[in-house]
Amino acid sequence: MKRKLISMLLAGTMVLSLVACGGGGSDSGSGDSGDDAEAEVTTSDDENTLTVAAWDPSFNIPALEAAAADYKENVNADFNLEIVEQSGSSDIETKIKTAGSAGDYSTLTDIVLFQDHYFKQYQRDYPDAFVDINDADINWDDFAPEKIDYSTVDGVHYGAPVDGGTVICAYRVDLLEEAGYTIDDLTGITWEKFIEIGEAVYAKTGKYLATINSDGNDFIYLMLQAEGVSQFKDGKPYITENETLGEVVDLIVEMAQKNVLYFANSWSDYTDQVIGGDMVAGVMNGNWIIPTIKNVEANSGKWEITTMPTLSGEEGYASNGGSSLYITANCEKVDLAKDFLAYTFGGSTVTYDNALLDGGVVSTYTPAAESEVYQQGVEYFNDTPIYAQIAEWTANVPVIEQSDYHYTAREYLGAAIINIINGEDRDAQLKEAEDNLNFAMGN
Repeated sequence: MKRKLISMLLAGTMVLSLVACGGGGSDSGSGDSGDDAEAEVTTSDDENTLTVAAWDPSFNIPALEAAAADYKENVNADFNLEIVEQSGSSDIETKIKTAGSAGDYSTLTDIVLFQDHYFKQYQRDYPDAFVDINDADINWDDFAPEKIDYSTVDGVHYGAPVDGGTVICAYRVDLLEEAGYTIDDLTGITWEKFIEIGEAVYAKTGKYLATINSDGNDFIYLMLQAEGVSQFKDGKPYITENETLGEVVDLIVEMAQKNVLYFANSWSDYTDQVIGGDMVAGVMNGNWIIPTIKNVEANSGKWEITTMPTLSGEEGYASNGGSSLYITANCEKVDLAKDFLAYTFGGSTVTYDNALLDGGVVSTYTPAAESEVYQQGVEYFNDTPIYAQIAEWTANVPVIEQSDYHYTAREYLGAAIINIINGEDRDAQLKEAEDNLNFAMGN
């Protein structure tokens, strides 16, 4: 009964956890994308028009508009992309599930934007819902391997990458200086050294060197990925026998106890009060967190970024969030859709430059890092070319085993860490998390 109750609670909280994925998500929708599905555009009879469902008017929708303008100007002057705005990524997931369960895909747009962590689950459950794009004119080697892995099933490519969640470690260099450190002192270091610096920064400034959203604890996953280790092994939970995970948990608990890591109470607390309220000297998350950091205008020029610490002291790389575009079974202009995706997100630096300028979307397309736009210094981050740095790091993110139960594992492990910090036995808590995850997975 206890496990069933936890599973029910998790199902309710997963909606909240999606806010951070695929570029931050958005709760704001247009008047055309409410509950009236019958009034919503699905496809167009015009041979040069495609429809696409997406959800963030300040992030991925501007990226789609940039791609459409690029394709229209350079490939097909008659091309038109109708963007059907959703209130959130879960709307698209629900539409796929509803259409797949009914065996009727006519309610879908030609293309959908879909969260990376969820795609394989939906492709497995509804294999007829998506069109493979293996024959699209895309050089897959130009993309980060970790990113492509999400949208590839049994060697078949289904998705054209849009944004990636490559992790940045952003620090207030003015506060570091107060404590006697520089950004270089936080580059290529161990977690033990990170804790040492964090204690000094807190003692001098009263600011935390990192923060966690306790409703969606991504820290475990990010720290593990930087080590090339997963929470899953051969399709099953990998927790109690995972020595690296044990070390990571111990470090997170130590950081919390030594005022190095602050636990925010909710997503809004994390973004508005902790980061926006100027409580921290550092933020570690997917690069989509940059607009949240930049909301504090008074701190312009005081931030810089670097890579993650690791257990060994080598520079660490991880990714949190991201999305790709998929052609649905309802698309009757598959050749046009493939050509559009291949030309734009499959290899156009023009698309990626404008997606960055207009929506803050950072590409996983490696050649994009060489463009003038990516190489420009960013005033808020002390005039350093942070987007070129992020693009370079993206290629180094390790590919680790993923699971449909990624978010479920995150919730169980996050709860375990809170309990450990509050004095519960570490091994017992990790065992309970593993047991509950096995139960949720039907093992």
